[in-house]
Amino acid sequence: MADFEITEERGDTKGRYVAAAPDKPEAELTYSIVNEHLIIVDHTAVPDEWRGMGVGRALVERIVTDSRERGVKIVPLCPFTKAQIHEHAEWRDVLSG
Repeated sequence: MADFEITEERGDTKGRYVAAAPDKPEAELTYSIVNEHLIIVDHTAVPDEWRGMGVGRALVERIVTDSRERGVKIVPLCPFTKAQIHEHAEWRDVLSG
C-alpha cells in the first residue's frame, strides 16, 4: 500500500476526505450532510496513479470509522462506496435503513 495521509474537510452541508502524498494528485471521497445523524456519500475519485494501492478502500474505511464514532448513518449513493461497504460485512452497521 502507498504511504499517504487522509484528512477531513467538513463544512455545514458538505465534506470530503482527502488522501494525499508528496508528488501525487489527491484522491477524495465527498459527502453531503443531511442532518447530525445522516450523511450521503456521493463521490469517490482515485487518480490513476493511486489505482490498485488501496486508497479508495482506505477512504471508505475512514468514513465508516468516523461515522461510527459520531453516531452517523451513511447512504452510499457512490457506486464504489456502496460496493465497498457491501463487500465488508463488518462495515454494514453504518448503513441507513
